Amino acid sequence: MGLFDKLAGWLGLKKKEVNVLCLGLDNSGKTTIINKLKPSNAQTQDIVPTIGFNIEKFKTSSLSFTVFDMSGQGRYRNLWEHYYKEGQAIIFVIDSADKLRMVVAKEELDTLLNHPDVKHRRVPILFFANKMDVREALSSVKVSQLLCLENIKDKPWHICASDALRGEGLPEGVDWLQDQIRTLRT
Repeated sequence: MGLFDKLAGWLGLKKKEVNVLCLGLDNSGKTTIINKLKPSNAQTQDIVPTIGFNIEKFKTSSLSFTVFDMSGQGRYRNLWEHYYKEGQAIIFVIDSADKLRMVVAKEELDTLLNHPDVKHRRVPILFFANKMDVREALSSVKVSQLLCLENIKDKPWHICASDALRGEGLPEGVDWLQDQIRTLRT
């Protein structure tokens, strides 16, 4: 670490690093969202299903995010719990147009919220009701109702309607998450 980095750290100017888990069922748009949040020169065009997980990084004005993009395929979801302890925030992505699997998304969310490494921590959870560009997509209010988000009383949470392909809704969600992380650290 150089002298400037040390000085910046002492003055509180250094970006704080935060580990974020990005969860949700397969094909919900998790990887597309993360790629949209990265600087434009680091975005990749071809999105393939995540096997296991990928680690991505992006920065905002005050935070440096390390995002664990976890596979949402059924056979990999049991791996999520191995990363709960490290997560300081959670992004949970829902395919708003996939009404048939909304029950599965709720079951996975309930499993997450009841896990011992999450249950008793005030981990902020940002929900992206994604794929708002699809005609049959449910509104973020309807997604919130189907997932019973109003029952989450011990964690700060927020739901944003998003279209990952166009990047719509993503900045607002990340701004909320950044504010929550800063609030929890003070």
